[in-house]
Amino acid sequence: MTTTDVTRVASYREVTDRNGRVYRVGESDIDIMGRKRKWMVILPWIGMMGISSAEYAFASAEDTLHEAHHWSSGSIYWMMTAWVFCQAAVAFPAGRLRESGKLPARWAMMLGSVGTLLGYLSLAFAPHVSLAFIGFGVFSGMGAGMVYATCVNMVGKWYPERRGGKTGFVNGGFAYGSVPFVFIFHGYMDGTNFRWVLVSAGVFLAGMVALAGFYFRDPPKNWWPAAIDPLNPPDDPRARRSLEKNPPAVKQYSPMEAWKTGRVALMWFCLACTSGVNIFGIAFQVDIGEEAGFAAGIVAAAMSLKAIVNGTGRGVIGWLSDLYGRKQCLLYVCAILGLAQFGIIWAAEIKNLPLFLIFSAISGFGGGAIFPMFAALTADYFGENNNATNYGMVYSSKLVSGLGAGMGSVVVGVWGYNGAFSLAGSISIFAGFVALFLHPPGRSKDKRVTPNPRPLGEG
Repeated sequence: MTTTDVTRVASYREVTDRNGRVYRVGESDIDIMGRKRKWMVILPWIGMMGISSAEYAFASAEDTLHEAHHWSSGSIYWMMTAWVFCQAAVAFPAGRLRESGKLPARWAMMLGSVGTLLGYLSLAFAPHVSLAFIGFGVFSGMGAGMVYATCVNMVGKWYPERRGGKTGFVNGGFAYGSVPFVFIFHGYMDGTNFRWVLVSAGVFLAGMVALAGFYFRDPPKNWWPAAIDPLNPPDDPRARRSLEKNPPAVKQYSPMEAWKTGRVALMWFCLACTSGVNIFGIAFQVDIGEEAGFAAGIVAAAMSLKAIVNGTGRGVIGWLSDLYGRKQCLLYVCAILGLAQFGIIWAAEIKNLPLFLIFSAISGFGGGAIFPMFAALTADYFGENNNATNYGMVYSSKLVSGLGAGMGSVVVGVWGYNGAFSLAGSISIFAGFVALFLHPPGRSKDKRVTPNPRPLGEG
């Protein structure tokens, strides 16, 4: 019997708090899947790295794709928009299938692996840009959406008492994985070797996704760590503070119940704004840097720095949100992301490379940090049982924000880089203002810390 088949049969009990929420306690992570739950952080992180290059390194391949295939720059940017659109579009239906049991986590990851490979093959061999739209924009985008939704929700289910830092770490893989490919696509790949480079990248990254996903496993519904009492303050100071600042949802909300609270719509709008700014920055930072006269290699380094800080920011802000509260950190992130866009304009205008690198890094931090905030906030507000679907509703905002690349090219053409980056900064700051109206459903607005509930009964 392999390690993945070894599980222990352990007894469990269900306890109910005063709000009626049920917790399944008594089973450890090893009882359920034969290994410690930290693997459900490491493996999703690897899976996220496998899909990151399709978004974060794509702009670095734009010149080569234009030269090799004679595709227009506008078509290439709209291809990225299609990828983001399909990645977001699949999140909600994939969540429904996952939670109904019709799509196990392992198979969702395998589908994502196939989509990843098809995307890179289409960029290498598509005889016409329309086929690349289908192969990369549609199939690779949908595959990435499967992987993203599965990985982010997996870690939240296994760490319900301390999900901020863990979710942020896993989310960071969506940026880290692109770092070497920014240099490869921008500095090494050209019209003579692009097919070999793209095929090799596709095989390698698809293999990463498939290998990580093979070992995925969900915990049972309502599962709660055996070492943490859900009805009393935990002994672990980290878990205690996290639960005080980010108390568990008062119940497990169905998607319809979550929507009726009005919080989903607010989160959808805020994420649409901020992720659109993030995608716009990814698509056009190389261009504004080159227009400012910075060397191509330096601009590629700036993009890599942005990707590294983007990934680091997700983990750091997730950890900070466990300490200081998810909403408070979200407000700061919106402001940081917005102000960084104005900083990039300033640095480019005065042609100051160190400032350009600094504001690029700050923009990367803010652009990455928004995603784990909303992923964790969704589970905090609506519970873990339906989180794949509930977060799928929130994450579907990328259907709109994906226009940050395609529409960004239009705005740049009309207003120039200064006007486009100014608009992006203003949008992010406005999203922070809207986020002020977020608060957990079922709890008083003036209570940031809610006392731990008393049990009503056990079953």
